Amino acid sequence: MSGNKPIVISAPEPRSLDLIFTPDKLAQLRAKYEIVETSAADVAQLDGSVLAGARYILGQPPLSSETLARLTSLRAVLNVESNLQDNMPYDEVFGRGIHVLTTGAAFALPVAEIGLGFALDLLRGITPADTGFADGTEQWGGDGNAQARLLTGADVGIIGFGDLGRALTRVLAGFRCNIQVHDPWIAPSILRDHQVIPATLDTVLAQSDVVFVVAAVTTDNRGFLGADAFAQMREGAAFILLSRADVVDFDALLDAVAEGHIIAATDVFPEEPLPTGHRARTLPGLLRSAHRAGALDVAFKQMGDMVLEDMDLMDRGLPPMCCKRAERETAARMRSRPVDKN
Repeated sequence: MSGNKPIVISAPEPRSLDLIFTPDKLAQLRAKYEIVETSAADVAQLDGSVLAGARYILGQPPLSSETLARLTSLRAVLNVESNLQDNMPYDEVFGRGIHVLTTGAAFALPVAEIGLGFALDLLRGITPADTGFADGTEQWGGDGNAQARLLTGADVGIIGFGDLGRALTRVLAGFRCNIQVHDPWIAPSILRDHQVIPATLDTVLAQSDVVFVVAAVTTDNRGFLGADAFAQMREGAAFILLSRADVVDFDALLDAVAEGHIIAATDVFPEEPLPTGHRARTLPGLLRSAHRAGALDVAFKQMGDMVLEDMDLMDRGLPPMCCKRAERETAARMRSRPVDKN
């Protein structure tokens, strides 16, 4: 190593430096830091001088207590996605004042926008109206609107109110919806400050025309939306899954759609890619998207900007402000699976 520049260990898989930085920003990164590129699995095997001199890690590779002890200069682990991983001793990390940061906020607006698209499609039957032309069953005028409803003024429920939930409220603002939110990790006063109504899970499910699920998977909520939850929903209500499939009992969701009790859209699945013969592929009443809601180049490049800005702040002895900081009380409870495809 040159010894003249701070060391950054780069192990952002499945991301790459070219994906998350524009050419100009990548040139800035390389000009300011000594970049050591490796795989997540090989970080612990790096030369001792590299580990001792590393100021930042891009990605969230597994870090044992032994490896962490060798990272004597480490200031931050910059997880360049949105899912914290349970692969490091968080108590030791926080005890040393090391930041664990995620760039998930970059995905919030793209995912919120496609969520709005799902809601409009489900309520107005846009996809069925289009596919009807292919098989000659299109219905003209009012005949094609028997089940159509307006989003404007609708009762909307949001389950989870992190960056994505807040972005959803912004894109829904022009529709003047009555928005109720359930998030047990957020104080009711904060919800009210965002002009939404704090509510119980049962209330959100039972009193919404559209339910958006944007909650991360934790040790407390895996599969918490099951058959009983779907049975509580209004007949014909729309259920839109945008975060992770593990928060729902996916078979129960498909059953509720198959029975005609609800309609639904999902960008995530319990297996990705979905098996060829899986019933979700052809189920009427289900709108499907292949985990693509946030995967826009503009979002990936925003992640790189966030990383550079926060590293500059930390280089100057200031706290990071652009990325979201993992919290001591909740970091180890996160269980959303990391992505394996950009």
